[in-house]
Amino acid sequence: MKASVARRAASALSVAAALLLPVGAGSAPVRAAAAAPLDFEVDDALNLNRFLRTGPVAAHLLLRAGDEPRILIAFPAGNSGVGLWFEKGAAASGWKLSGPPRPIHATDARGRALNGIAADATVSAPVLVPRQAVLSSIRVLRDYQQLKSLPPQLAAAPLEQGRTLAWSRERLDGALSYRLTLEVTRGELAGGRIMAGADGTIGVRITALTGETPLTPLESSELLEDAAADDPATRNTLAFLAYREKLLAGSWRFDTYFGRDTLMSARLLMPVLRPTAVESALASVLARLSPRGEVAHEEDIGEQAVLDHLKADGVRSAAPVYDYKMIDGDYLLAPVAGEWLLHDVRGRARAGAFLAAAAGARRGTRGAALIDNLRLVLDNAAAFGADPRKANLIGLKPGYSVGEWRDSEHGLGGGRYPYDVNAVLAPAALAAAAELYASGLLEPYLAAADRARLARAAQLAQVWRREAPPLFDVSIANQAAAGAVFSYATAEKVAALPAIAALGAGEVSFHALALDAAGEPIPVMHSDEGFALLFADLDAASVERAVSVALRPFPAGLMTEVGLLVANPVFAPPALQALLNRNAYHGTVVWSWQQALFAAGLARQLARGDLPAGVRAHLERAQQQLWAAINGTRAWSNSELWSWSFSERHYHVAPFGSAAADADEANAAQLWSTVYLAVKPPAGLENMP
Repeated sequence: MKASVARRAASALSVAAALLLPVGAGSAPVRAAAAAPLDFEVDDALNLNRFLRTGPVAAHLLLRAGDEPRILIAFPAGNSGVGLWFEKGAAASGWKLSGPPRPIHATDARGRALNGIAADATVSAPVLVPRQAVLSSIRVLRDYQQLKSLPPQLAAAPLEQGRTLAWSRERLDGALSYRLTLEVTRGELAGGRIMAGADGTIGVRITALTGETPLTPLESSELLEDAAADDPATRNTLAFLAYREKLLAGSWRFDTYFGRDTLMSARLLMPVLRPTAVESALASVLARLSPRGEVAHEEDIGEQAVLDHLKADGVRSAAPVYDYKMIDGDYLLAPVAGEWLLHDVRGRARAGAFLAAAAGARRGTRGAALIDNLRLVLDNAAAFGADPRKANLIGLKPGYSVGEWRDSEHGLGGGRYPYDVNAVLAPAALAAAAELYASGLLEPYLAAADRARLARAAQLAQVWRREAPPLFDVSIANQAAAGAVFSYATAEKVAALPAIAALGAGEVSFHALALDAAGEPIPVMHSDEGFALLFADLDAASVERAVSVALRPFPAGLMTEVGLLVANPVFAPPALQALLNRNAYHGTVVWSWQQALFAAGLARQLARGDLPAGVRAHLERAQQQLWAAINGTRAWSNSELWSWSFSERHYHVAPFGSAAADADEANAAQLWSTVYLAVKPPAGLENMP
């Protein structure tokens, strides 16, 4: 560290001298990282986000304004974090940093290494009263943010000394510790209350540290090819989330591995990712497969893993715990792996060595792990292949109301058989399995029973592609559709006439979001047709219908000036409309990556040579319309999702999480929202407003 930084660090830690010891002779070694430093900011309505990564430090500082202010620091190391929530009061506004955050390296009282940041900030507020500090796994911080409750064994009492409040605690297994200090640099601290100075502002020096093991960032030479878009903000976001061990799903709330997010991001980014990055992503998925070949959705690591083990068997273990309740990742692995190993010239050249390598914590080779997954796919598809009726579709796992990317409680509208899994991903996985088998790449890893299974994969794929999509068909008579659109638009206070005009004169048909337990369609229009455009073999009529439904103006379809909505319940019962509104996580909101998925699917379809001229012209108009919306919301494209407001006959972006009614808070940095580095507008549409 430079001397000036060292002095600032020493000042930030001075009051907690009994808790933190500056690094010096005899201290634990600091692991170095060769990746270039990162320091960038994202100002997202109420949240000021600052990202720093240098050496063993990677941290996301979030300063939340509003009437319930918050300071939070998320660390990719161990998916850990520290946060301080303040009591509700007069609105705090205008958080400002007085300079960039600085990396801090220290040891705790037992000589163990700590890494983190120190930052100076000011906020306009008459008083801040700390309500609760949380130092633990990000999963614990996430739960506290939503539920405002904390397991009692994780509570840390503040130590007030002079102008500083300090919190510290060891992880439940005693292996390491977490620290947070808040030094008042402007205003007064008394009795745990921080009062503003004469100018009405409060100044604080924040120091946050974690003892979790740092990850190894992918170096710039390992991450992106030269063909990647020249977008510094998106490149920074991807770099912050990309590590040799895994790709992080998003920050601050998902600073660790998520299987589905990894696979979709790898697939969409593949043309511009370097081989090391693609293979790091695929290897992370293969290493976390269950013995049956299921793709892990999420991992609990760090203190969350300790909590899981204590609950399950009373053991204080930090061994990772994997969540296998999702079903869509099981059917994404084969198409994504097949794209790399068979269709990318770089992947083909490395395929044999990649499959022969050890599968990490999972015993055996990556090739053997992939066979486990293909075996699962073929076994789960067999019943429908033999008897293609609704009851034999792939449903959510018993006892769960979620199972694919719309994984909020009401994201599937109460459905049990998701459209994306059954109509698109399962047949795509079967087709990829057949192709991988035919390539001979899997031969070293196959048993006789596997050969018999895989020999049927192509035939099963044909049955699924032909029989599954029609089971999700919904048709609405034109007059009934127009009436529903008018009523819904009136209730939502949005324009009705353009939407009604877009319905035309015929009946309205679309694929249901899902089927319920009885096999009845959930009549919600959705953006998951993007999966079909990218992964399925569609005839021209199916392509045209998928695009028509999505690109009609909301509420006749999904299109708004601020982007493509992921759901539209206009034809659903009123109770479901209320659950899938603009405050719902998977309601009438815009997810950045779903727009990219749709754009990539459109590009794939337009690359075909067999589309009729009229269909091609329709797709080109849709492409122009979609990219106009994407370009118009570029400032939000790296975030997870956003909502909208409507005034003066126009839609306007509303940051998700800024409204009190919003179900949750969006990440400022989201892995699969960085896919625009590869998914680019065609020539002539780059600057279309």
